[in-house]
Amino acid sequence: MTMPLALLRLLILTSVILIGALIWRPGITVSRGGKILAFLILFCLPVLCLTMGFSNELERSKSTEFCLSCHIMEPYGKSLHVDDPSYLAAAHFQNHRVPAGEACYTCHTNYTMFGTFKAKMHGLRHVYVYYFTTPPSPEKIKLYEPYNNRECLHCHESARSFEQGAVHNADPDLLPAVKSNQRSCISSGCHEVVHNVATLGNVKFWNGGQ
Repeated sequence: MTMPLALLRLLILTSVILIGALIWRPGITVSRGGKILAFLILFCLPVLCLTMGFSNELERSKSTEFCLSCHIMEPYGKSLHVDDPSYLAAAHFQNHRVPAGEACYTCHTNYTMFGTFKAKMHGLRHVYVYYFTTPPSPEKIKLYEPYNNRECLHCHESARSFEQGAVHNADPDLLPAVKSNQRSCISSGCHEVVHNVATLGNVKFWNGGQ
């Protein structure tokens, strides 16, 4: 149990006890100090608990475990273990190019000022769609917008293997086009095989590291 969660549970327990005390002895609220105490107990503590709980769940939404907890996302989790280096997500996950515990979030957040918040809001929307609407089948899930090279360059730009790679330098116009987002990293002829969940029935899987 993480410290924030332990503190949250302690605050909730404290709130319940204090609210119970107010119900048991309503005379406490007669004095001015009692009214202030009642305000703190009935308003401030619950708001604090809700805020901490919301923050804790938002942080948990960054975890790979959370992302793959929905049944329709299972194929995407499975694609991380494909035994084929041409599968972009699998290559990153298996070679620790992304943190295993936050693999989905690392690649699917926007590295902009409000990117983290936006990614978490998308995650909450996914929870809503999963529980309260009819979610699409795994192979029909689409990105909200075309994948921006910015997210790749956040890690790869200035890396020697990226800057001096033979394929990247075969065409002098390629790297500038990639860095300006004119040529997508996942376009045809580059790294177009990402998850490809529709073809998972025809591939082998790597079980290393388990």
